[in-house]
Amino acid sequence: PPTAARPKQLSVTQIQRLIRDPYAIYARHVLRLKPLDPLMRVPDALLRGTVIHEALERFIDATRDTPEDITRERLIAETAAVLADAVPWADTRAMWQAKLERAADTFIEGEHARRQLAQPAALEATGAAELPELNFRLTAKADRIDIDPAGNLHLYDYKTGKAPSKDQQTHFDKQLLLSAAIATMSGFGQIAPAKVARAIFISLGSGKPEEPAPLDTEPPEKVWDEFRTLIASYMSPDLGYTSRRALERTTDSGDYDQLARFGEWDITDDLDPSEVGQ
Repeated sequence: PPTAARPKQLSVTQIQRLIRDPYAIYARHVLRLKPLDPLMRVPDALLRGTVIHEALERFIDATRDTPEDITRERLIAETAAVLADAVPWADTRAMWQAKLERAADTFIEGEHARRQLAQPAALEATGAAELPELNFRLTAKADRIDIDPAGNLHLYDYKTGKAPSKDQQTHFDKQLLLSAAIATMSGFGQIAPAKVARAIFISLGSGKPEEPAPLDTEPPEKVWDEFRTLIASYMSPDLGYTSRRALERTTDSGDYDQLARFGEWDITDDLDPSEVGQ
């Protein structure tokens, strides 16, 4: 598409999509097409993630000044209250509550360790950083930011499933790494820019309970330079938005595969770029 029609703002969660399935970014932000909501509300993964995030936010907020309340019982009670308000399906409430209860002990143990290092300073904080030479803005929302006695930031992102590995974060899922870059350069809300000591995915699903972002090998300055190069590439009229460019598995599906007419071609076919919007 023409450079003028290309997106001038994306969130950190959309950069993985830009890398893995650029056509989805084209369809969403250039054609401005959004997947339709289901005709009936269903207890899907999106709702589960929203509910668990809200429960954890309420739990952390309620225990900021009362570390003695960091208990399994308090976490389960906060989760039950959120489920009662947001999930009208009794069987789903019971299933999601049971999943949280299985992860509760590990989360509480980890939370005590986190509070020894730093204290919660912001929940669901928004931030942004600019690439002025490209007229581009990157936005982010941090699930949680703690500050330690030295003034360093600790970024946490909750995952209801398995967190991305170090290699996945290095090459594809750059959400936390880019959030760390934003925190270093621009800050989040009322939190001024500062050094990021740790950035960690906290998982309540399968796999490791914590998966740190590889800040040692991917420091904010390096990540931001690579991000600038990525966005500059997509501001070039010679680079198009390829469908299914680097999906993790060939069996993965995308919201816009039908629009891209996937099935009439496969990933072994040569690219056939064409100009649009002329």
